[in-house]
Amino acid sequence: MTRTDGTEDAASRPARLAVGVVGAGRVGTALAACLRLAGHRPVAASGVSDASRRRAEALLPGVPLVEPAEVLARADLVLLTVPDDALPGLVEGLAATGAVRPGQLVVHTSGRYGTDVLEPVVRAGGLPLALHPVMTFTGSPVDVERLAGCSFGVTAPEELRLAGEALVVEMGGEPEWIAEADRPLYHAALAHGANHLVTLVAQSLEMLRGAGVGAPDRMLGPLLGAALDNALRSGDAALTGPVARGDAGTVRTHVEQLRRHAPQTLASYLAMARTTADRALAGGTLKAESAEALLDVLADGSPR
Repeated sequence: MTRTDGTEDAASRPARLAVGVVGAGRVGTALAACLRLAGHRPVAASGVSDASRRRAEALLPGVPLVEPAEVLARADLVLLTVPDDALPGLVEGLAATGAVRPGQLVVHTSGRYGTDVLEPVVRAGGLPLALHPVMTFTGSPVDVERLAGCSFGVTAPEELRLAGEALVVEMGGEPEWIAEADRPLYHAALAHGANHLVTLVAQSLEMLRGAGVGAPDRMLGPLLGAALDNALRSGDAALTGPVARGDAGTVRTHVEQLRRHAPQTLASYLAMARTTADRALAGGTLKAESAEALLDVLADGSPR
């Protein structure tokens, strides 16, 4: 049975969907390629840069690049895969020009937003979904492989929840329901973990090179892999090292060396060391009698 607003039909339809991508970036081309493997049909994409065209040719061969409005005209399922700041304006523009059809599934992949940002789509009769893949993308075919088992943050109206989760499963992912109000915190958590991890690793690589290590990536790989695994399994209980032990003398030496040889890294070292000390103290790893001297070093070590 099909409701007059098309919701039940879209949420339960077994037929393969014609898929369009607005913004043929790293995310959009990878998701469309996954949907093709699941039996859906990518029919159109939009993208103006040379990089977008190369990605489309590599991951979506034979799919024409057209204007965004034409993508919507050809597709049953539209992926809006543009930067967060561009998404509200894009949605408003597509809805204002009448590009959205009643019953059309419109999916964005922003971690920051839920479905409220798609309200113009809803007013035009479209069906809103927010499906955010929790993965970094390279723009190469390896992205399709990485989506296998990848978590997706799913936000949707209750009547479309099953449809959103089904699409994620078809792409090989694992759906995780995120309430509309929780999307900003969810996204902040992911950015803090993934983006800042890259910065920390890059800084460590630079310092090891400065210390004469010829293959710092090979040195760090096993250590960081074990640390990540331990942290995911045990949380704060996985803390080790001089801060967690309260070894103020070692930390003072670190600070002195960073000020001399890597001043650009000192501020982040101090910030993370203070936070680590606070968590270790709260968790009982760092003893109170050791914490005072350590925190004095960290306070004295602030960049001058």
